[in-house]
Amino acid sequence: MVVDDHPMWRDAVARDLAEAGLDVVATAGDGEQAVRRAAAAAPDVLVLDLNLPLKPGVRVCKELVAADPRLRVLVLSASGEHADVLEAVKSGATGYLLKSASTEELLDAVRRTAVGDPVFTPGLAGLVLGEYRRLAATPARTSGAAAAPDAPRLTDRETEVLRLVAKGLSYKQIAERLVISHRTVQNHVQNTLGKLQLHNRVELVRYAIERGLDEA
Repeated sequence: MVVDDHPMWRDAVARDLAEAGLDVVATAGDGEQAVRRAAAAAPDVLVLDLNLPLKPGVRVCKELVAADPRLRVLVLSASGEHADVLEAVKSGATGYLLKSASTEELLDAVRRTAVGDPVFTPGLAGLVLGEYRRLAATPARTSGAAAAPDAPRLTDRETEVLRLVAKGLSYKQIAERLVISHRTVQNHVQNTLGKLQLHNRVELVRYAIERGLDEA
């Protein structure tokens, strides 16, 4: 699903995705319309602009991800401001791409987002990981997932995959590093999400960094 308030841009993105063989199930031109249509169309991936009338993109993202944690959100924005990137990720976006990206980069980003890979315009991934580390270092956090005595036990392989996720590696890179299939990596991540009662890869990275796995 493509959400953007500029009709020509929205139609062009939807057309590029469709011509590449992807199924565009809906489009929307404002935030409230986006929430209604996404609830009806149930897209796997939402390509979302942040600057929307009636309801801002970050609220759209937060509401839709809360309603369906399986939804992957790729923000496609003209803004490269760090505050906008971090706000989008905290709202549940799994990727952030600037509108200056080429059609090929957009198609690749959508496909990678669909399988759960975090996709960021070069230079932004480090910013997001840095913010996770800053938040993890903040004292007096009382998260349900952080309750160590009751923390679920992960297998050695799940822990290994989680450590590489925390370092910012894509599923493809993890598969190559561990000499396993891309599907096996996805299965380990899904099993880990279930055990830890987390909803998406963003929360998983946060969990791992809070435990210092990215430094291991």
